[in-house]
Amino acid sequence: MATLQQHREIQVTSVLGTDVLLFRRMQASEGLSQLSEYHLELYSERADLKIDDLLATQMTVAVDLPKGGSRYFSGHVSHFSFSTRQGRYCTYKAVLRPWLWFLTLASDCRIFQELSVPDILKQVFAPYSIADVDTSGLSASYKPLTYCVQYRESDFNFVSRLMEQEGIYYYFKSAAGRHTLVLADSYGAHSPAPGYAQIRFMPAEDHAMRESEVIYDWRMGGDVEPGGYTLQDFDFEKPTANLLAKSTLAGSYPQSRHERYDYPGKYIERKSGENYARTLIESLHTGTQRVTGATRARGLFPGALLTLTEHPRSEQNAQFLLLEARYSLSSDTYEPTPPAEPAPVLSCEFVALSRQQQFRAPCVSRKPLMQGPQTAMVVGKQGEEIWTDKYGRIKVQFHWDREGKRDENSSCWIRVAQSWAGKRWGALYTPRIGQEVVVSFLEGDPDQPIVTGSVYNADTMPPYSLPENATRSTLKSNSSKGGGGYNELRFEDKKGSEQVFLHAQKNLDQRVLKDSLDWVGGDRHSKVDKDLREKVGGDRHSSVGGHRNEKATGDVSMAAGANMIINGGLKTGITAGIDTYIKGGMNVVIEAGATITLKVGSTFLTLTPAMIVASIIPLPLPEAASAAQALALTAATGPAGTPLPPKEADDGK
Repeated sequence: MATLQQHREIQVTSVLGTDVLLFRRMQASEGLSQLSEYHLELYSERADLKIDDLLATQMTVAVDLPKGGSRYFSGHVSHFSFSTRQGRYCTYKAVLRPWLWFLTLASDCRIFQELSVPDILKQVFAPYSIADVDTSGLSASYKPLTYCVQYRESDFNFVSRLMEQEGIYYYFKSAAGRHTLVLADSYGAHSPAPGYAQIRFMPAEDHAMRESEVIYDWRMGGDVEPGGYTLQDFDFEKPTANLLAKSTLAGSYPQSRHERYDYPGKYIERKSGENYARTLIESLHTGTQRVTGATRARGLFPGALLTLTEHPRSEQNAQFLLLEARYSLSSDTYEPTPPAEPAPVLSCEFVALSRQQQFRAPCVSRKPLMQGPQTAMVVGKQGEEIWTDKYGRIKVQFHWDREGKRDENSSCWIRVAQSWAGKRWGALYTPRIGQEVVVSFLEGDPDQPIVTGSVYNADTMPPYSLPENATRSTLKSNSSKGGGGYNELRFEDKKGSEQVFLHAQKNLDQRVLKDSLDWVGGDRHSKVDKDLREKVGGDRHSSVGGHRNEKATGDVSMAAGANMIINGGLKTGITAGIDTYIKGGMNVVIEAGATITLKVGSTFLTLTPAMIVASIIPLPLPEAASAAQALALTAATGPAGTPLPPKEADDGK
């Protein structure tokens, strides 16, 4: 005849049915912000149970309460094994854990933006179909986090550290065939366990085995902890703002005012910093005034409030919050020969905290540290080539981000390190969409990326072929939008071919507020395809060591506001293809030390210090006059020098 659990104080239900598995004993642990863990020893009359039929399924242990109803321990089977055979029964062992435990099996790399911690939790829990969450215990308001990264981190560690950071903690409520994760941030989320609002204290020697629904051991204790927590941070958008945030919770004992100071606090508003500081100090003080106790009351669980009565120390007759519990449950009803003095059905050792002190979970979940710089691709709005804000920040797509869409929402705005950054002065290079950049992380924090450089790859190659042009260094841009042009400052360091090359795709503007000095050791060539215009506010001085040749295919106009003086060291010639005009507003003076000759066709007039000779008066000319005449006639007829063409500038190719 099959063994039935009906009318027994402890029963087990599983996917196999009601009476396939029978309860033998259990060691269990529960606690606020702790994963419950139930280690069961089970009997079964069947030796053919398949392990895979039970793994990851729900299993519930129900314990009868003295006043009716049941206390449930529910969880999913994380381990199941065959142990031994004892008489008619096969012994199996099982470990039950809550659904939240499955988050320890999954890890991810992803980005959350503009979401509060409760909203992030909701998104992380969403893929877990077995998730059962009660958020009604959250009473505080939670600001959205601008940028929050889960990097190579289990889902469980990720949600745990976010909750610890924000002062959120959790516990589980079990029912028949299910258990619920309850999120809380204050005592308002707690209530007494049904039927256990008050529990009497009765020392063990007094109550013996007569009454189980009492607390028979109650021990108070305390630890010395810091009396304050201070945080500091920096907001680049408010660089002079004082963000120092403090929270104090000093005890009444000596040496209770020591302070913990930390940076960075990871906030940009002082109010947020004060909240974080308060959460941290409350977390430290959770262990300062704890109570440990023991009971055989079956209905208590962590997260429940209990009011102690009849304790000899009156201050202990108050309300407490159950923080942790360790249970030992056993049943001898299936033994062939029950023991003479059966063990208690349930015994419990617990830790409690006075309601006067706010519970916060210890901040034990470590945030992953980025082990070094990474590279990422610059992204932005579709159709744009440059996507930036007023600070020169950019957006990137990390190689590990499989959820990003490679658009302007792939990351937060990330600051770009420059070689110089002054107050409206400095260097500015804005990485463009499609470029690969190097990203570092402040304090190794994945939530605080900063771009520190750019690198070439197979899609974005260097501007010159390498290693053929290894001696070249350059700053070369690309016209936007669409490309097809560039500005460049290039240095060629090849021995014997050293060059500084400057290319302006359109305009080149130079502005010198004082002096501009230019020295050329060899030739200087200048070519202007259109107009050359100059304006000199003072004097212009030009000194040429050799010849000076200028040529205009059109007119040459020169005007002097005062005097114009042309001196020729040997000869001065003015030649016109048709007409030459010399006009003086009052006087025209032509002076020569030897001869002045005026010639039209074959007719001439020669003036010397001694005589005047004209071709229409056939007077004999002295030999000296004839020589002077010949000199004068040739002086004015020599051709102008022809300027040499300039060399073409390097085209940069």
